[in-house]
Amino acid sequence: MEFEFVILNFIQENLRSGFMDEFMIYSTYLGEYGLFWILVSVALLLYNPTKRFGILLSLALIIDFLLLNGFLKPFVHRLRPFYIQPIDLLIKTPSGYSFPSGHAGACFTAAFTLFLAHFKYWYVAMLLAIIVGFSRIYLYVHFPSDILGGFFVGLFAGYTANILYKK
Repeated sequence: MEFEFVILNFIQENLRSGFMDEFMIYSTYLGEYGLFWILVSVALLLYNPTKRFGILLSLALIIDFLLLNGFLKPFVHRLRPFYIQPIDLLIKTPSGYSFPSGHAGACFTAAFTLFLAHFKYWYVAMLLAIIVGFSRIYLYVHFPSDILGGFFVGLFAGYTANILYKK
């Protein structure tokens, strides 16, 4: 965990700026409750040629939610970094545990689901997932390993949804 604070503090000391603060504050909301990705899945469901992608994304987000919020966060009970090393947060104090990041989990779930389903614009979802994941570290509300945990949950959820859909 000590090395993770080295990363967090490096970002705070070297990358902080007015522009980055605003960009990260707004970027992090793309992962809030998975709402953005739920809306994307609904939009995909409404258009017949993309309906399959909407079904896959909806299924994957359900898997992500159950695994992340129903099992991992309650099981691990990891405190967020700002509780261990207090800092003035740029956003409202988040609730819940730190590992894995729910924001990163939802975003990487969308990215991997769309990639594995061969959705033409999967890379946009991946770029957004990377930005949101970094925003959580930048904002000092998650450790880097929390983001990595969200990455792997997303990979698992996307892969599982694609397998289940084929059956």
